Amino acid sequence: MASVKSSRSRAHAVTQSKGLNKDTGPKLEENLNDFKSDNFDADAYVQSKCHSLSEKEIRQLCSYLLELKRASAEEMRRSVYANYTAFIRTSKEISDLEGELSSMKNLLSTQATLIHGLAEGVHIDSLSDVPESTSDSSPTDDVREPSDLEKWLTEFPDHLDVLLAERRVDEALLSLDEGERVASEAKEKKTLGHAVLLSLQTAIAERRQNLADQLAEIACQPSTRGAELRAAISALKKLGDGPRAHSLLLNAHYQKYQFNMKNLRPSSTSYGGAYTAALSQLVFSGIAQAATDSLAIFGKEPAYTSELVMWSTKQTEAFALLVKRHALTSSAAAGGLRAAAECVQIALGHCSLLEARGLALCPVLLKLFRPSVEQALDANLKRIEESTAALAAADDWELTYPPSVTRTSGRSAGAVLGSTGAYQHKLSSSAHRFNLMVQDFFEDVGPLLSMQLGGKALEGLFQVFNTYVNTLVRALPGSMEEEASFEDSGNKIVRMAETEAQQIALLANASLLADELLPRAGMKLAPLANQKDDLQRRASDRQTRHPEQREWKKRLVNSVDRLKDSFCQQHALDLIFTEEGDSHLTAEMYINMEGNADEMEWSPSLIFQELYVKLNRMAAIAADMFVGRERFAMLLLMRLTETVILWLSQDQSFWDDIEEGPRPLGHLGLQQVYLDMKFVTCFASQGRYLSRNLLRVVNDIISKAMSAFAATGMDPYSVLREDEWFTEIAQDAMEKLSGKPKVANGERDLNSPTASVSAQSMSSVRSHGSY
Repeated sequence: MASVKSSRSRAHAVTQSKGLNKDTGPKLEENLNDFKSDNFDADAYVQSKCHSLSEKEIRQLCSYLLELKRASAEEMRRSVYANYTAFIRTSKEISDLEGELSSMKNLLSTQATLIHGLAEGVHIDSLSDVPESTSDSSPTDDVREPSDLEKWLTEFPDHLDVLLAERRVDEALLSLDEGERVASEAKEKKTLGHAVLLSLQTAIAERRQNLADQLAEIACQPSTRGAELRAAISALKKLGDGPRAHSLLLNAHYQKYQFNMKNLRPSSTSYGGAYTAALSQLVFSGIAQAATDSLAIFGKEPAYTSELVMWSTKQTEAFALLVKRHALTSSAAAGGLRAAAECVQIALGHCSLLEARGLALCPVLLKLFRPSVEQALDANLKRIEESTAALAAADDWELTYPPSVTRTSGRSAGAVLGSTGAYQHKLSSSAHRFNLMVQDFFEDVGPLLSMQLGGKALEGLFQVFNTYVNTLVRALPGSMEEEASFEDSGNKIVRMAETEAQQIALLANASLLADELLPRAGMKLAPLANQKDDLQRRASDRQTRHPEQREWKKRLVNSVDRLKDSFCQQHALDLIFTEEGDSHLTAEMYINMEGNADEMEWSPSLIFQELYVKLNRMAAIAADMFVGRERFAMLLLMRLTETVILWLSQDQSFWDDIEEGPRPLGHLGLQQVYLDMKFVTCFASQGRYLSRNLLRVVNDIISKAMSAFAATGMDPYSVLREDEWFTEIAQDAMEKLSGKPKVANGERDLNSPTASVSAQSMSSVRSHGSY
């Protein structure tokens, strides 16, 4: 058989060599000549090739070679895994073929022995036909004593039968070995006739087969345990039937844990984790014991190791189906992510212990459990969405601290407070519920990480949060007509936020969830998150967050920006238009101004005074709701101011009337435009929400007004007063509207980070206005 295999290997090598030469030609052969030489020196070869390279180039070459080595190893690993099943199947077929060839060899040997025996018998018969006189011999020849060998040959079959009947396996093996030795010596020395030798070999073969059947019967008995099973399998292997012995060993362990599983009833356990733990203990301990026995008896021979791997994989798949049927399916359908995750974690915990025995079966479990965990994940996210939507229908949008109640999972609120620290913030009832369910969602994320479901969990949670933001948008007055634009709106009802405080509470809910609570909970999906406490996580939040989670937080914030835009747009429209649809911001309020500039009582236009009052009122509300998050409140006021001013800048009908209307913009109107814009920059600067974008739009409006006035043939600089005059009027108006005294000497707050910028920009417009 070895010669057959070697000849096949040589033929295969020749075939490969021919194919290689045909593909690459003589060029490759020439390149390999250096390596084929018996005097090849690796160091000298490298020196010759790298002599002209600099140190940096050599380092780069080494780095490239190491990377190539890693890539080659990874490619080899993938290739082995991709063809592992085919390799095992081929190995098993080769092993079976070897067994068949061995059987054929024994059969041919038996037939040859039988033929020789028959021929010998004919020869003996012919010799017996001699003259009768020659048969007359002395009486002493008839009473010859049998030799020791003849006695042994007579007693040997009976002795073996006794050993087999008494199941004295070790002695039977020794006797069989002795019989084989005697037969071999007799065949070499020709001390036995062919018939006697054939009889001896037949007796040995029959008793060997009887012993093998007896050992197989012992191995198949459910009562056979431990040392007795290993002894039977080892004896069967010594008889030369290794493949059958190994299969019987694996089957014995399978039958053993199958028998023990009869006492395990899924219906008798009300908790899926208990059933999973009991079943895992039975199955994986059985696989572990089978692996131990296989290694002890058969060693690390590839054929037996491959059979063990295939058998273990099959048992693991059967185990996974049982767990899915009796534990995972019901939990996943009900959205019990924690129950499903716990079942998976228990199974993985038992399965991972097999890695010490060289069996990496966890990927098999993960592949089979993944669909059920995904189903539980989706159902859990759907439950969060529906529960939050139900509370939003009755939410009064009042911010409160979380109630100190015991959670449904049995964990106390104090423990939750200590573990997250997020519950110290104020939220409305629906946001509290959303946050609480999200915290529960991230309690057991181990299986999600091991199954590479972290990204899917984050994406699903973002979709749920986005749906909640849609609900908050629909809670804004005036947004009902846009409800059809949201795909997930359906027939959901939401309680309207009537007051400004309630509307700002919507933003407080969304911003706190997106900026702090959800990203902090999502960090549990990072491998290093569990190794850091809350204080460390807060201090190094930006550095430790995974790039995927940074992108996720950015998407959450963008979703909140959509709510912020809706809020600002609604309030800007309420400020600019009346309930009948008429505009408070028209060109007539500037074009129709008449009278003497010195006798007029100058003040900002009414709409900008209302904007200032609204911003002050919202700032006071936001100061209470955004404690510790003043930046968000500042950005909100900045966005609202920009929305109103951008509307004025982009209102084409307004500028058509200013620039091409029947009445030109007079000097009083120009000064009023300048005063209004000065008023906006003053209160925005004082409130610390004057942005560069707002300042740019304000300057653009002033430039357009000055250009329209210059088109009448008059110089705008000749009618505009000094900048301090406009500042004084703006400060007086702010004092009257807010009830707060202005800063001494009528100056702006010099500590404002945008005060100097606004002053320089306004002066720049007056000095270099484009018209």
